[in-house]
Amino acid sequence: MHRNDKLIKLLENDRFAAFVGIELVKVQPGYAVTKMDISEKHLNGVNIIQGGAIFTLADFAFAAASNACGQVTVGINASIAYFQASKGKTLIAEAKEVATSQKISNYTVDVFNENKDHIAQLSITGYKKNEKIQAI
Repeated sequence: MHRNDKLIKLLENDRFAAFVGIELVKVQPGYAVTKMDISEKHLNGVNIIQGGAIFTLADFAFAAASNACGQVTVGINASIAYFQASKGKTLIAEAKEVATSQKISNYTVDVFNENKDHIAQLSITGYKKNEKIQAI
């Protein structure tokens, strides 16, 4: 099995991401794209996409990108800015590594809808643990 296939299989084991309907579109070291089709379960009390659903999509993109090198990386600090409510039916998150060192990595994750409206941006810091991902 190819290394990328093993990583995808591992990430598909994220039960919460699967529960809310997140799909991994693309992954490589330091970069990932995730997608979520919006349904009733993603809406809050005022019928817009719940902020936690947007955060989860962006966080999963970070997890894919940061773990793609094969070293277990976990988020230790995150800040999200919501720019506008999405009027679309799909959200796409694109994670990009901004900087990395032996133990710390920094990522920006931009969230768009299918119309390319910029919905949110997550800034997240990851901590690289002293363990390799078993599947890779």
